Amino acid sequence: MDNKNVFVAIALSMSVLLFWGAFFETPRQVKEPSNNKIVKENVQQNEMVPSIGQETINSEISRDNAITEVDRVIIENEKVTGSLSLQGAIFDDLSFKKYKKDLKSEENVIFLNPKKTEDGYYIETGWTSVGNKVKVPSLESLWSVKGNKVLNEKNNVVLEWNNGEGLIFKKIITLDDKYLFRVKQEVTNNSNESINLYPYAQITRNKKPDDVMGFYILHEGFIGVFDGELQEDDYDDIEEKKIVRDAKNGWLGITDKYWVTAVVPTENQNFKSTFLYKNNFRANYIQNTPVVINSKSSSSNEVRLFVAAKEVETVDGYAESERIEKFDLTIDWGWFYFFTKPLFFVIDYLFKLSGNFGVAIVLITLAIRIVFFPLANYSFRSMAKMKAVQPEMTRLKELHKEDKVKLQQEMMALYRKEKINPASGCLPILIQIPFFFAIYKMLFISLEMRHQPFFGWIQDLSAKDPTTIFNLFGLIPWSPPGFLIIGIWPILMGLTMYLQQKLNPAPADPIQAKIFAFFPLFLTIILAPFPSGLVVYWTVNNVLTIAQQWVIMRQTKVRTN
Repeated sequence: MDNKNVFVAIALSMSVLLFWGAFFETPRQVKEPSNNKIVKENVQQNEMVPSIGQETINSEISRDNAITEVDRVIIENEKVTGSLSLQGAIFDDLSFKKYKKDLKSEENVIFLNPKKTEDGYYIETGWTSVGNKVKVPSLESLWSVKGNKVLNEKNNVVLEWNNGEGLIFKKIITLDDKYLFRVKQEVTNNSNESINLYPYAQITRNKKPDDVMGFYILHEGFIGVFDGELQEDDYDDIEEKKIVRDAKNGWLGITDKYWVTAVVPTENQNFKSTFLYKNNFRANYIQNTPVVINSKSSSSNEVRLFVAAKEVETVDGYAESERIEKFDLTIDWGWFYFFTKPLFFVIDYLFKLSGNFGVAIVLITLAIRIVFFPLANYSFRSMAKMKAVQPEMTRLKELHKEDKVKLQQEMMALYRKEKINPASGCLPILIQIPFFFAIYKMLFISLEMRHQPFFGWIQDLSAKDPTTIFNLFGLIPWSPPGFLIIGIWPILMGLTMYLQQKLNPAPADPIQAKIFAFFPLFLTIILAPFPSGLVVYWTVNNVLTIAQQWVIMRQTKVRTN
């Protein structure tokens, strides 16, 4: 076996695994279950099937005008602030108090927006009927407030609407101290006939967010768990086709990198979920069986709504306390879930211990290197032995360049003589790859790293290194375009990769040698726009690897030049 080909395979395999999630979709759990009914075509509703189907026209007025043109109920607790529109009784104005738009601004992250704005994003709940024979509230209906007009963790809000035909609709809305809204919908039937109504909830987003990632390291878009099976659909998928699923239990919503909206239907009630695009993006459910409301009686239904920042402790807490199956998967832990999530708890502990997320990254990188120290030693010793016999291998290749069979025989004899297994360095490295990818994934998706400083010029570990070599790191008063932002940390990462490469046996094949020589520069350019926390991790990991490998090579008395 040619040792150089082994190392080329290792390097390429590591790079492919490292960046697979960045350029190709990473599978999570189950994608297309057989026991959920999925329809990927435009399904025509017949008159015997209830439908939501309320069309909206986006007039694209300013957010401030959209908020002030209708009466509202104030929403505020420790986590969120905003308002609820009394026109349609929809949640369309919500901001996160703890999270700012950027480091230079005191403006909160604005999440939900009124329907008439360009980036409208709102949640509605209500009732519908077969053939729309019953007059129910619409998005244009004006609700009245009964009593308190401020919704918080201490006070609920009661809304009422009368259809003028004997039906009184009521919403009793509560909010906990974080991100959970409960909407209890009551209908009182004062008419002389019984009626059948179907409860529903719908999340509507006017357009795809501008900051959706251009690659698939994480899922952003439609998400849901239906009878225990996770389903994820991209915005592009929904633009192409409507997706319908039937389930008895579950939840559905729309997820961003750091934020999520989700609705949870009444437990143990069969419902139909639909993800679709029709002038805007919609994720909704409608209960399959009607709620029968007899004459002179009342009935109710409850739906839970989440408008949440994807804080791990909060999301996990809701999954447990609200008994929502797999709700923790709103956070995209990825392929290596069983590595990625535990690593988060470790780094979160180190963050609380050190008070600096960048220091926590250094500490967890050091901890992982310690865990894999024996495996790395085994691999590096193998590499050191290979480098020691490299001159003899070069001589054999020159001597037997016309006789490949003889060359292989001589090389195998050399391996036996020096007690070298050319593949012995592969397995330890391959075992470590899932852990390195898991920490990369964990840092990439972590809300807890957002806007956290390190030292010096790194004030936000979730953003790219703001310095660039093209203005001499700020010495020249010029702001280069984004693609020329190659900062100090990416350059340090490239240099450490170059030094690490020098410690490894060099490929004898000139083409392979050129590829390897170019690889550090290639990764420096590729990783420059990545979150600086990730680049810090890779750089520190490279430094620790170099130190360990250098010591091993000194012990085996191998020259490193």
